[in-house]
Amino acid sequence: MASSPPEIVKKALAQRVAQTLADPSLSPAAVLLTLYPKDGEYCILLHKRSEQVEYHKGEISFPGGTQDKEDRDPLDTALRETEEEMGILRADVTILGELDEVATNSGFLIRVYVGTIDYPYPFKPSNLEIAEVLEVPIAVLQDPANRRVESRWDQGQLTTSYAYAYNDHLIFGATAKILQQFLELLGTGKTKEGD
Repeated sequence: MASSPPEIVKKALAQRVAQTLADPSLSPAAVLLTLYPKDGEYCILLHKRSEQVEYHKGEISFPGGTQDKEDRDPLDTALRETEEEMGILRADVTILGELDEVATNSGFLIRVYVGTIDYPYPFKPSNLEIAEVLEVPIAVLQDPANRRVESRWDQGQLTTSYAYAYNDHLIFGATAKILQQFLELLGTGKTKEGD
């Protein structure tokens, strides 16, 4: 019997150590990549940020944000921010593991947690922070027709980055890096399952 994406991801994450970036100049932040079944396929929860937030106005992102002094650790940050932004109670999240840290051009160092929730879920998006809730099927992200590749020179190095098209949205930057990492992990996990 084939494993579900959460089972594959949990197993793959348990077999690796998340890579960290040691850069004290970056502000610590954390996000939650939330995975759940909807209408027979697995989706990832994203949202379009409002124009009222301080950073990344109008961009597509995961629930998450900057670590507060009151937060016990980065996971606490991710869960608190997910509850504030989307109304998902921390008790309703099952953490599957952690992806590699990602640095942003805007000066943040993001710890990335992967979790799952039961669905349907009564999301309560913040009117102040969230302009639109996006429930993106994994299959859409895996479809090469929806992936954009950009290569450019950065400090003498050729770098390649990905972006993902979903409906009339373009998912780019740190969010796209996290999605790419997640999709590669999912693909690797499926390959190992099939061996």
